[in-house]
Amino acid sequence: MKGRELYLYDAGVRAAHGAFCGVDEAGRGPLCGPVCCAAVVLDPADPIEGINDSKKLSEKKRETLYGEIVRRAAAYKVILIGPEEIDRLNILEATMEGMRQAVAGLSPLPAFALIDGNRCPKGLALPAMSLVRGDGLSASIGAASVLAKVTRDRYMLELDRRYPQYRLAKHKGYGTRLHYELLQKYGIAPFYRRSFLKNRSFKEAVPDAGDGVPPAQHPGAGEGADA
Repeated sequence: MKGRELYLYDAGVRAAHGAFCGVDEAGRGPLCGPVCCAAVVLDPADPIEGINDSKKLSEKKRETLYGEIVRRAAAYKVILIGPEEIDRLNILEATMEGMRQAVAGLSPLPAFALIDGNRCPKGLALPAMSLVRGDGLSASIGAASVLAKVTRDRYMLELDRRYPQYRLAKHKGYGTRLHYELLQKYGIAPFYRRSFLKNRSFKEAVPDAGDGVPPAQHPGAGEGADA
C-alpha cells in the first residue's frame, strides 16, 4: 500500500476511537541483543511522506524517516528489552512487556492502541486492537516499525564496534551459518539470549577489556529506549 492509503486507514481508526498510537517491534528472532518496541502517535495534520513497513524500505530511507518521525510525531516512545529479560520471560512475553512500556510511556497518552500482529499485550493502559501485518496497512504502525528497526540496528552496530569478532553488522544477530560458526569459535558473550542457544553447546566468551555490553538506553531514541 502507498503512504496515502496507510494514512486513510488511520483516519478510519481515528474516527472510530479518537487519537491512537501504532505499536510495533523489531528483533524477536535474533540470537542476541534486545527486542525493541515502539509506540507512535502521528499528527494527522502533518503527514510524513514515505512511511511504510520498515522491511519494505531501504536502510537509507529508514534513517531519513526516523528523523522525520522523531521530529514531527505528536508523541513516541521506544523501549529495549535486553537478553536477560528475554531469557527470564521468553521472547513473546518480553515483547509484550516492551509494548506495554512503550504505550504507557507516551505523553500525552492517546485513547486507543493499534498493535501489529495477532495479539494485544495484557494490561495495557488503554483499549487496543491487533492488526496482522499492520505495519503495511497503518501509517502509525509503520512509523513504529521504523523507529523500532532503526533503534535496534543502531544498537547492534554499537555492539559490532565493541565485539567485531562476531560480525554483527553483517547478520544483525540472526542465526546464519556464519554466526553459528563464529559462536563456536568465540563463545557466548553477555549480550546473547541463552534461551535461544539452549539446544547447542558453546563455550563462554572471554570478557573483553572494555566496559561490557552497551547500555540499554540508546541516545538515538529521543523520548527513550529503556531496558
